[in-house]
Amino acid sequence: MLPPLPCYLNGEYTLLPDAKVSVMDRGFIFGDGIYEVVPVYGRCLFRFEQHMARLERSLAELRIPNPHTRSQWRAIAERLVADFTRGTGEDPEKTEQMVYIQVTRGVAMRDHAMLPGLTPTVFVMTNTMKLPAEGLRQNGVSCVTAEDFRWEKAHIKSTSLLGAVLARQISVDAGATETIMFRAGQLSEGASSNVWIVKDGVLLGPPRDNLVLEGIRYGLLEEICKTHGIPFELRGISRQEVQAADEVLLSSATKEVLPVTRIDGQPVGDGHPGPVYAQLYAGYQAAKLQARLRRPA
Repeated sequence: MLPPLPCYLNGEYTLLPDAKVSVMDRGFIFGDGIYEVVPVYGRCLFRFEQHMARLERSLAELRIPNPHTRSQWRAIAERLVADFTRGTGEDPEKTEQMVYIQVTRGVAMRDHAMLPGLTPTVFVMTNTMKLPAEGLRQNGVSCVTAEDFRWEKAHIKSTSLLGAVLARQISVDAGATETIMFRAGQLSEGASSNVWIVKDGVLLGPPRDNLVLEGIRYGLLEEICKTHGIPFELRGISRQEVQAADEVLLSSATKEVLPVTRIDGQPVGDGHPGPVYAQLYAGYQAAKLQARLRRPA
């Protein structure tokens, strides 16, 4: 039974149990759509403009017209955030939420071709965002590795997530937090996160290309590194470099930035979260606070 959480579907505000889409929606039939997840801290849509820019890029890649302007997207999200806290009775200033946005090509009889003239299906919902427990931040998490068997357009934030589901289940079966994937011996990303390594004080990440979904934290971590004087570089990273890294980190909307202390049963560095992680996490929390302070009353 779905909880009665507020959502938006094709121009109407309703509750999750009452939201219905056609079985012929191409998102259901083909996974023909895109999505975004925007973190919300105390009513502040964190890095909203960057999330909208990525949504626009993904829609353009799939040739789906953007059904809303950025201001319209913001208005929908802000109303749902407010409706959620009113419905739950939670303090809006202390509530951490995530807004999920999904746009599919629309409803049509089944045909693989990109049929023109369809009206996109728009779905938005919000829910509580569960951040990693303090113990995970203090001790780090375990990961396993796997070959990246997904398609070569990983830069599109597509709703076709079967590859990510299969990859994530590898870590679930192993009792680990995430699956770190490699393509032809080069680091790509996690099943639902970006992966970073630290070597000799330098934060290294895979390049921005079609094999990696560029997380919004790419830009944020680069900004934090600049502020704290941490060298930042994007380039190809071999499996051997990951194995020899001083630190390994995960980043995503829900993980923020999270230390990895074991990979495939072997310790990363000295087996404890490292100093670069500590600086990045502190910088991340500072960025959240600054965003809330800049939010209009």
